[in-house]
Formats: sequence, C-alpha cells, structure tokens
Amino acid sequence: MALRFIAKDPETNGQHCPTVWVDDEAREFVIQGWKASEALEALCLAAGPIPDGEAVVRLPIRMVAAIREACDVAERLVVH
Repeated sequence: MALRFIAKDPETNGQHCPTVWVDDEAREFVIQGWKASEALEALCLAAGPIPDGEAVVRLPIRMVAAIREACDVAERLVVH
C-alpha cells in the first residue's frame, strides 16, 4: 500500500483529528473523520442502506482544500 498523506484538520492540535490520504496503489481516498451521530446516519439511510463494512464519517468544511488536493492527486493517477 502506498498511502500518501494529504492533510490533517488545520484547526486541531494534530492529534485525534480528521485526516485525508490517497492510496496510490488501490486508487482510493482514505478518510479519518468524526463518527456520524445516529440522527445523521438515519438521514443518510434515506439514500439506501449502509453496509456493515462501510461507515458515515463527518469532516469539517474547513478541510475543503485538503479534499481538493486529494482529488488532484487522485486525478493524476487516472489512466487516460
């Protein structure tokens, strides 16, 4: 696995905070975020079930730049 660190939440102390990576080999985003509340998860279930191997996580909007950077990195991995 070639996990490429992108960024942590810029408004935290660097520990226990939302983080974004790109897995170069699997060509996937890896996201660490806050667990969704039961109420938020219930709202998400309106779009369909959440499989046992998946989770709903929350990231602060201030991480848009990190997510955008992860998208740019991932886009470069796409074979045209």
